[in-house]
Amino acid sequence: MKLHYVSPFRFIKFIALCVALILQFGCASNDKKNALALPSTPSASSNHMAASEALKLQGHPYVPGGESPQEGFDCSGLVYYVYNKQGVKLPRNTWSLASQLPSVQIEQRQPGDLVFFNTSDHAFSHVGIYVGNDQFVHAPSSKTGRVMVSSLSQPYWRQRFNALRRPYHHHISTAANRRF
Repeated sequence: MKLHYVSPFRFIKFIALCVALILQFGCASNDKKNALALPSTPSASSNHMAASEALKLQGHPYVPGGESPQEGFDCSGLVYYVYNKQGVKLPRNTWSLASQLPSVQIEQRQPGDLVFFNTSDHAFSHVGIYVGNDQFVHAPSSKTGRVMVSSLSQPYWRQRFNALRRPYHHHISTAANRRF
């Protein structure tokens, strides 16, 4: 068996690429729960309730990959948890959320809509839940360390804003309401 020499420069380049890929997916954790239950009817009340639920979670710790009050939250884990409590099954990462949910014009935003940002040199790297009055709840990073409310009018968020998406309530059929 012949061994190949790898220069230290190529090895460092490889490690840097791996680190960049890991960092790129920061709070956009790619979990086993990425499947989207296709929306059937909009439910403004469940979206408003999701916004209220998100506000109650302020102060919970930021934890990469976290998706519960017990373990903490990352940005998409917060969205996943809040909407799951409303019976709405959403994907678990920011890219899937942004690509699978319908777009909304900024002027038509409502509490419960999802706001997306470019925080790490790629679109849809961060997500929060809009709660009204230009404010949103999110789990920003280990630097801030907690779920918090921020303003869309803050220069940091205004400059990084990507898109607005609206989750829809999906009515899940059960054996109890099926007709044979």
